[in-house]
Amino acid sequence: MPPHPVPLGFVFRSRAKDEKAAVADQAQLTDSKQTRDPQAPKGRPTPKRNEAQGQRRSVANTSMTRKDAAKRQREERRAALDRQRKALAGGDERYLPARDKGPIRRFARDFVDSRFNIAEFFLPMAVVILVLSMVRVPALQSIALLLWLVVIVLIVLDSFVTGYRLKKRLNERFPDDNKRGAIAYALMRSLQMRRLRLPKPQVKRGERP
Repeated sequence: MPPHPVPLGFVFRSRAKDEKAAVADQAQLTDSKQTRDPQAPKGRPTPKRNEAQGQRRSVANTSMTRKDAAKRQREERRAALDRQRKALAGGDERYLPARDKGPIRRFARDFVDSRFNIAEFFLPMAVVILVLSMVRVPALQSIALLLWLVVIVLIVLDSFVTGYRLKKRLNERFPDDNKRGAIAYALMRSLQMRRLRLPKPQVKRGERP
């Protein structure tokens, strides 16, 4: 008998462990050399579309410095103002300010632009009256005062008639819509000279809106 006998269980257990380790190493080498099948499972769930977009957005935001973000905001604001300016000149409803949007406001603008309004001549007549009142001639000053009163009365009467007719037309055209503020909006537009109105007039004088 040998001086140091080796237990049989130890021998078999070691060989089993060595064989398993060899198989595992071979499998790892084989997996590392082979390319993964696109149809094979990736071992993790595929992120949803909104989650992927959120991750990309977060990465883009974190990579952008504060200076770049401020510059981008300025460029976006400049582009929005440029679109609004073009919309005011061309009447594009998509980029108009909130106070000018909607079919009711557009109809109110067309109604005012299609007719002569005494109020739109207020500024030129006010300049003439101011010049006459500065002349040191009592007769001219009296004429200036009389003209001033006549202009005020005519503007009030014309605004009343314009508001009444516009309200009637709005009730006929938009019976179920909210028309709040449309009359005041139209009267404020009638105080402006036609060439200075924004959005620019889209109808001619005498043309029925």
